[in-house]
Amino acid sequence: MRAGRVAAYAWGRDYHLILPERLEALASFIENLVGYPVPHRAYTDTGPILERDLAQQAGLGWIGKNTCLIHPRLGSYFLLAELLLGLELEPDPPFAADRCGSCTRCIEACPTGAILPDRTLDTRRCIAYLTIELKGAIPEELRPSLGNWVFGCDICQMVCPWNRFASPEGDPAFAPRPGVRRPDLLTELALTPPEFNRKFKDSPIQRAKRRGYLRNVAVALGNLRAQNSEFSENSEFLALAALERAAQDDEPLIREHASWAIEQKKLLNTQDTKYTKVRA
Repeated sequence: MRAGRVAAYAWGRDYHLILPERLEALASFIENLVGYPVPHRAYTDTGPILERDLAQQAGLGWIGKNTCLIHPRLGSYFLLAELLLGLELEPDPPFAADRCGSCTRCIEACPTGAILPDRTLDTRRCIAYLTIELKGAIPEELRPSLGNWVFGCDICQMVCPWNRFASPEGDPAFAPRPGVRRPDLLTELALTPPEFNRKFKDSPIQRAKRRGYLRNVAVALGNLRAQNSEFSENSEFLALAALERAAQDDEPLIREHASWAIEQKKLLNTQDTKYTKVRA
């Protein structure tokens, strides 16, 4: 198997295009309810707002050891948005309980050691940061730990026991697009700029831009090896061919990571003589 992995929030349409409209609709509803215009401002990861802290103060949940806001019934697979109103409202009590207890699954599961025991996150090591926000080269010592994640990471949420209680039904507005959830790495690495823009129009993946996304794809291909039962010997040959083409891309960032992936594969295959004919 030669599929990459994408964080769940990015499987569908960009929430920045959906939630602001809903917040404005909510503001209009409130104005109609009170009978006069209400000064307001809407945010969803778009302003200088401490969203998780405000959500905890509003009683929505507690901030877990993985630094995500966790709701006792919904888990942590949800998005936060805020509507600031020039209106006096009765506040909800804050969520005071910490229900992580002695659990350390998220800390132990993080491949790069980004989640620290003191409930802080070393963003420089976080896979989500490395594959989305980082605009330059991914540090070489961290590349093997990215596995096949090509945009974001859900590992700390996947292992969290509280997400066992989350409803599997999501908002239809964020329904997964075909070929995004588990993208074929060989196909992705061949995306031209127009193809990338068409495929990821109105998608959160646009944030990484083509050079960042294909950088991630190259690293993911470099991390897959033929001795994995899901990654065949033929796939290894095709991956090397795709990486060699990517090593000639116009984008220096893609070329550099594709070249690293090629060397990584040569190193891994040298350590396993069973696959010498792949290198021939």
